[in-house]
Amino acid sequence: MSATRQADVTRNTLETRIRVALDLNGSGKSELATGIGFFDHMLDQIARHGLIDLGITAEGDLHIDAHHTVEDVGITVGQALAKAWGDKKGLRRYGHAYVPLDEALSRVVIDLSGRPGLVFNVPFTRGTIGEFDVELVREFFQGLVNHAAITVHIDCLRGENSHHQAETVFKAFARALRMAIEPDARAAGSVPSTKGAL
Repeated sequence: MSATRQADVTRNTLETRIRVALDLNGSGKSELATGIGFFDHMLDQIARHGLIDLGITAEGDLHIDAHHTVEDVGITVGQALAKAWGDKKGLRRYGHAYVPLDEALSRVVIDLSGRPGLVFNVPFTRGTIGEFDVELVREFFQGLVNHAAITVHIDCLRGENSHHQAETVFKAFARALRMAIEPDARAAGSVPSTKGAL
């Protein structure tokens, strides 16, 4: 486990310039500026409900669309998470959460497995939320999962309002992540795997 449980990662490409600073021992504070209002609202859910202090700035080619920015933020958040939790010694490793919002209900299950894998089953009822393309929700999580090297199962079990569906997904992810990254006093100093490494 990283001694500080903090990370500050910068990713610069021809399409985006992104900085992510996070603290796994935080209180849920966030400073978010991606240029995409709805996306900032969803990222705030991760901070608030995951009790992670999260700072994200992004400058992307939004004159094209939001795809590169959302995907690259996911990549950079994944890199920052992996750096912050280090060797994962003493962590619970697994986390799960069900979160409702009015008629919508989502379930997220996480394994800090060291193996990237995403199962994403979210039947959005609309293609956009305002100007935000709902396909980008999956792109964000795919980027995060690939670079954090974790397994995540995301299922929206029901919902009629796409905003509610998306928000329950992000909140459930935050709650499941909060559980998975909690220090386990009974397993302090040990890697939660029979392999001895994750």
